[in-house]
Amino acid sequence: MKRVVVIGSGFAGAYAAKHLEKDFNVTLIDSKDYFEFTPSILRTIVEPFHMKKIQVLHNHYLRRAKIIMGCVHELREHEVILRNKKKIPFDFVIIASGSSYQLPIKEKEIVHATRAAHLRDYAEHLAESKKVVLIGGGLVGVELAAEIAEHYLEKEITIVHSRDTLIQRNHPKTIKYVTKFLGKHGVKIIFGERVNKRKGNVVFTDHGSKITTDMVILCTGIKANAEFMKKNFKKQLNERNQIKVNRYLQVLEYDHMFVAGDVTDRREEKTAQNAEKEASSVVHNLKDFVAQQPLTEYVSHKRPMVISLGKWHGVFEQNNVVFTGLLPGLLKSFIEWKSMRQYK
Repeated sequence: MKRVVVIGSGFAGAYAAKHLEKDFNVTLIDSKDYFEFTPSILRTIVEPFHMKKIQVLHNHYLRRAKIIMGCVHELREHEVILRNKKKIPFDFVIIASGSSYQLPIKEKEIVHATRAAHLRDYAEHLAESKKVVLIGGGLVGVELAAEIAEHYLEKEITIVHSRDTLIQRNHPKTIKYVTKFLGKHGVKIIFGERVNKRKGNVVFTDHGSKITTDMVILCTGIKANAEFMKKNFKKQLNERNQIKVNRYLQVLEYDHMFVAGDVTDRREEKTAQNAEKEASSVVHNLKDFVAQQPLTEYVSHKRPMVISLGKWHGVFEQNNVVFTGLLPGLLKSFIEWKSMRQYK
């Protein structure tokens, strides 16, 4: 069987490894020993026990694939070099190395038990904090603020956001509802300012604001994980460190290398749903490539988005259709359940 190396086990990598292991000699390389439903990490910061519902060890859902816990140091045309110098040869590679984010949203080079301890530490720190500052008013900042505000009614929560609106890429109706919801729950929002310094329990902005706080959580700074491409494939990277792909999600000029998830240069929202759609396209195209059949172009679509505002509220958005309240909140929980079910 052809040798396929999958780099990374987020939504794209886990999907690809699971759906290829019956027909190929698959090796999954990941810095962690588990798959995690990342969108629900925000819930675990206020409810640590929820972590059990959103994590599963790789060897629980992969039956045939070889699993290597390690970090990729360098990618060559037909082999992967790990940080420990071990070489993993391949006929095909699927790069699904995803993106990095500030703690506690994502962690690398960590085992399941350690991740659990770290999340519990964050939850304890939050529980003890009376004042919390969130830096960034994108989706992560908004959802985390709602989780904290709903769970801890007495906490003073402040979002410091450099733009003049929250989640600025969303529909105006969504922006209006989210802003009003957070305001009703006591969340203070400072627009048009950036945190540029912290001294003790005070953070300072570039406009001179001073905010006293017990805890600061950075909700910005997503970065594509493609450092291992720089030595041999630097011209295949764009200015954001994302991998340039063709319409079949192959690395430009290398048809045996496929890419899916946050690390691609596709102009679409970097969501779990889009990562799985790209992975599905890669799986089918890789099989067709081996069978010498025509490949199918991956077409981006603006897919539905569900924003959770605590456990019982949310926003559903698709194009110009926006509805809010209990149903979207329950829908987010259903999406989590459905996604995790395929890995049980």
